[in-house]
Amino acid sequence: MKEIVVLSGKGGTGKTSIVGAFAYLAKSKVMVDCDVDAADLYLLLQPEHGEEHEFWSGQTAVIDGAKCTHCGLCEQLCRFDAIHDLVVDDASCEGCGFCANVCPAEAITMKENLAGHWFISKTKYGTLVHARLGIAQENSGKLVAMVRQQAKKIAEESGIELIISDGPPGIGCPVISSLSGTDLALLVTEPTLSGQHDLERVIGVCRHFTVPALVCINKFDINDANTRKIEAYCRNQGIDIASKIPYDSKVTEAMIHGKTVMEYNPNGAAQHIEKLWNIIIDRLGG
Repeated sequence: MKEIVVLSGKGGTGKTSIVGAFAYLAKSKVMVDCDVDAADLYLLLQPEHGEEHEFWSGQTAVIDGAKCTHCGLCEQLCRFDAIHDLVVDDASCEGCGFCANVCPAEAITMKENLAGHWFISKTKYGTLVHARLGIAQENSGKLVAMVRQQAKKIAEESGIELIISDGPPGIGCPVISSLSGTDLALLVTEPTLSGQHDLERVIGVCRHFTVPALVCINKFDINDANTRKIEAYCRNQGIDIASKIPYDSKVTEAMIHGKTVMEYNPNGAAQHIEKLWNIIIDRLGG
């Protein structure tokens, strides 16, 4: 089984549009949306409602009013200022459990949080595993690990040999959880200063986890000077640029119509994405 993850280092580079095009081009695959904080691949793929599962993670302190002696020790010692008038503010509580340990009346317990939901849905392109993190909830890295694990299980049961993951932006915990153990990372960037800066950071993460990477410069023709800088940087780092995709308004139009660019307009940017996909398949060993 091979697993490719598409990362960007920053949002807005066109990563999800490219993943949607890959979903159209790949014959047999399981798709994963690892951007659980702001999942939007399902907006493009328009899945049918499938399985829904709860994701429990993290803890919040709960004070039992019947046992509480109103000593105020918990409120005094809470370093996150989450307890006021012996009431716990769920949004401020970090779940450290210190108040429960120091309470002389044992009136505080730690309650597990319903942190979000994960889904197994059907699309016209195949199975999509995605998730939605709850408001003000954390541990998105654990939720990413959950959806990847479920995707691998589905692929194994169905005899599918390819998993395509739409990764989150940035270089934080969700990105690390999306990247570790994958066979190839496609890094989508754009010819802007922030695009180059964040590309350099995500390349560093790939190297740390020894995941081979390819670079795609999307909308390369909007700034030739910055494109040349990115090309020079990648050459110095020994990283191949697999594709340079020109700006194409049809990509945005396709997204507005809820279609992949391959379906909406097979010319222009779509042709470059198809060539990129063939390069990725060759790199994965066919």
